[in-house]
Amino acid sequence: MTVTKKMGRPRSFDYDQALLKAMAVFWEKGYDGASMRDLTSAMGITGPSLYAAFGDKHGLYLKTIDHYCSSDACTPLVVLEREDDIETALGAFLAEVIRSASEHESGAKGCFLASSVVTSVGQVDGVAERVDDAIADTEKRLTARFQREIDKGSLPPTFPAKERAALLFDIRQGYMFRGRAGWPRDRMLQDVPDRVAMLLST
Repeated sequence: MTVTKKMGRPRSFDYDQALLKAMAVFWEKGYDGASMRDLTSAMGITGPSLYAAFGDKHGLYLKTIDHYCSSDACTPLVVLEREDDIETALGAFLAEVIRSASEHESGAKGCFLASSVVTSVGQVDGVAERVDDAIADTEKRLTARFQREIDKGSLPPTFPAKERAALLFDIRQGYMFRGRAGWPRDRMLQDVPDRVAMLLST
């Protein structure tokens, strides 16, 4: 007897692109303001397709946060960690932050977490933990990058790696706020050399 396994219908849409479009809706309207009609219309899929691929609205929202944290929010960190020279690395990190804040492919400006997601902390299950994890992971990686310079001797042993990492994180958020306010990219880039010099001052 031959048993034929029934195959599900293949997706007729790009999963990542649909997730990006859903994120843009949540970014603009917030969790409560985004209706299922808004989401399915932006994503170009039907309600049943949304449920099959992403779960309910809550599940979709958490997936957009996870996607942002694992891709967009990490891009500046990857740039920072990849560059060998710390001055170059910090400049590249801030330039990438500014690019993301002013020219995100979703059309939104600023930071998804800081501009939108934080407003649902305490309101939507699973959000607070994700925001806390994102902050802790970012500051850990920033601290490690400064510590790498201390270990190789390009920064003194007394350099306050953890404190400068926190400062760099706050500068990042400041640029995200400016991007959200509509500041042009060139205007923000002008201040990068001064920010880098301040971060490395001993």
